[in-house]
Amino acid sequence: MTLIKSISGIRGTIGGKAGDGLSPLDTVKFVSAYAQWIINNTKDKKIKVIVGRDARISGEMVNNIVIGTLMGMGINVVDIGLATTPTTEIAVACEKAHGGIILTASHNPKQWNALKLLNHKGEFLSSADGEQVLEIADKEMFTYAEVDKLGRVEINNTYLDIHIQQILDLPLVDIDAIKLAQFRIAVDAVNSVGGIVIPELLRALGVKEVFELYCEPNGIFPHNPEPLPEHLTDISNLVKENNAHLGFVVDPDVDRLAIINEDGSMFGEEYTLVAVADYILQEKPGNTVSNLSSTRALSDVTKKYGGSYFASAVGEVNVVDSMKKHNAVIGGEGNGGIIYPDLHYGRDALVGIALFLTHLARSEKKCSELRAQYPEYVISKNKIELTPQINVDKILESIKIKFSDFQVNDIDGIKIDFDNGWVHLRKSNTEPIIRIYAESKDAKSSNELANRIITEIKSML
Repeated sequence: MTLIKSISGIRGTIGGKAGDGLSPLDTVKFVSAYAQWIINNTKDKKIKVIVGRDARISGEMVNNIVIGTLMGMGINVVDIGLATTPTTEIAVACEKAHGGIILTASHNPKQWNALKLLNHKGEFLSSADGEQVLEIADKEMFTYAEVDKLGRVEINNTYLDIHIQQILDLPLVDIDAIKLAQFRIAVDAVNSVGGIVIPELLRALGVKEVFELYCEPNGIFPHNPEPLPEHLTDISNLVKENNAHLGFVVDPDVDRLAIINEDGSMFGEEYTLVAVADYILQEKPGNTVSNLSSTRALSDVTKKYGGSYFASAVGEVNVVDSMKKHNAVIGGEGNGGIIYPDLHYGRDALVGIALFLTHLARSEKKCSELRAQYPEYVISKNKIELTPQINVDKILESIKIKFSDFQVNDIDGIKIDFDNGWVHLRKSNTEPIIRIYAESKDAKSSNELANRIITEIKSML
């Protein structure tokens, strides 16, 4: 059993003893702490919180506990039912709520669930706010409401449709161009909430034919739910068998988007953001942001249109902060996360689909041809296991000094920019490892860059 407490939320496995996973008792404690944090930070007497969930098997159970706990804290709840993470974020803003809780463990396997916590803007909590919630939980500094002041619950199942309509209304979503292209598209939604909303969005956009794979929202994931190439053989085959123009794959909470080319090959998660940014920058030149571990191709595309690229620390909240600071017109993460501020500040596979299809339709290219026009980079992902005796901070500082002749960024671990690529080292927040990502023009070069740093670290150990 596993329970992981972080500033972005609480995630854990279902079952076992309290404290060893996301048990009902743990759920009550952390939801109570979050509710108390909201109460502490508002003068409003009537507080409202949105609750949405993905289709995990444990979702209904966790949902009932979360809603009951919020009511017990005197907070009114709007239960939007099965909903994507970006849909829940949008609902917080639409309802002018004080916060939101998304019940999803994202790409984790079915035994996991999580409480993802939102502020009144529908955005993930800042580091400082998250620390306050964890402190309240640790010290159990929450007080439940008296019987006459218990919260109430309202059911609202309209927000998936509202989300879709907001996307259709965006000026840079060209429905006419998408209809004219007569797209035939395959979808793999890993039997979660994407199975409801993605086909509905595609039909609303005027897609001619949709081939649905694993679109029953029953929470029984037919393959590892993280949308990586090794997990996507079925959708790849479906695209080829049906002569589809492309395929879309989303994770269980629909904030990551992977694309399959018409020949069944991978467009590449790193290039989902690159392609969408290319389209946005053509129409609205400006700045872009992604995290330090994302491909250099976004920087290349941004500079082509006269904009400036900025790298943030890893984590959606950090990307959003940097986007606001630099007034970015598009941003996100290299895991297929698109953040389009004209809609909202959150990773959103739905808006990514609409913008990508507009781009593809207007280009009049095949999906693989569109991919081929972007700079080619390959990322090598590695890790070093840690022991309690290893001083990670000392290692990172030594690496920084060793490579000080190169451009070094230390806002999140150490990133070294070489002429032929980059290497990013950072300590994992969830595992006893150092992650080492390297990128260059081909796999051989990126592996050589990674191994150069790994050799240095091992010599220090």
